[in-house]
Amino acid sequence: MLLDAALLSSGIDDVPATARDLEARGYAGVWASEVDHDPFLPLLSAGQATERLQVGTAIAVAFARSPMTLAMTAHDLQRYTRGRFVLGLGTQVRAHVERRFSMPWSPPVARMREYVAALRAIWAAWQDGTPLRFRGEHYRHTLMTPMFAPDPHQWGPPPVHLAAVGPAMTRLAGEVADGLLAHGFTTDRYLRERTLPALEEGLAAAGRSRGEVTVSLPGLVVSGRTEAARVEAAAAVRATIAFYGSTPAYRPVLELHGWGELADELHALSVSRREDRWTAMGDLVDDEVLAAFAVVAEPGDVAAAVRSRYDGLVDRFSVYASYPAPLELWDPLVEGFR
Repeated sequence: MLLDAALLSSGIDDVPATARDLEARGYAGVWASEVDHDPFLPLLSAGQATERLQVGTAIAVAFARSPMTLAMTAHDLQRYTRGRFVLGLGTQVRAHVERRFSMPWSPPVARMREYVAALRAIWAAWQDGTPLRFRGEHYRHTLMTPMFAPDPHQWGPPPVHLAAVGPAMTRLAGEVADGLLAHGFTTDRYLRERTLPALEEGLAAAGRSRGEVTVSLPGLVVSGRTEAARVEAAAAVRATIAFYGSTPAYRPVLELHGWGELADELHALSVSRREDRWTAMGDLVDDEVLAAFAVVAEPGDVAAAVRSRYDGLVDRFSVYASYPAPLELWDPLVEGFR
């Protein structure tokens, strides 16, 4: 299992220094998310400031962009980083695609299948000179003149990773992707009983092996140097679990553990007019739920706890800490992964 890091907003003002620091500490990769910043621009700086650090999006919203524009960005980043870029894609939910990005929505699994195929057709046109003749239900790419075709480069197209929670998108990742980006709102039991079996179904359908798909997880972790710090961290992670748990799309994770009623309570609170609803939602996440979703350990014990929980389930792990945490807090974790 490799250890990665997330590029947070707090490090966005000096990405080169942050990336060099992560590489020097021993991290294998860094992921940038499309939340409150563009996910691609920081990775250009991170890649050019480092020599071995893998850089990737986890995630970029696919349906907010044309496959052609995204193919160009990814092609260039793969060149600028000398083959260290990973294109991690997600669908987002319908409300954001339609109302935030003002883009069309359709059943996401079929659309994502076509999206990945379109990307690869475009890259093949640039890298191999294959005529661009892609015609799908949602995307058509049939024009590529020499002026607008970038030169091929030695690193080829970047690997494509897909974010998935439900079984259908997970199966698709097994069929067509180079990696699976598991959601932080998961448990080792859900990975074992739902995620990996669905991935294996997709792999079998495509005649592929498990070694052809990298499984990455941003795992929730509660830690701190003092008891007070750990209590504060736990409260923040409880709130994160409550936020995700209130979303109907993530209900199956709670249902697997017999916590369907908790999902109902969280959703009802999230759409209520209570001024204290977010605090009240966090209070519903008890110690049992917290321990199922998060590694809870002192800094020196985090590495062993992560390995105990996720060895054999995921290939890459990064800390999902929804609270302020200096990089030094995770030095024992990095050392434990060396």
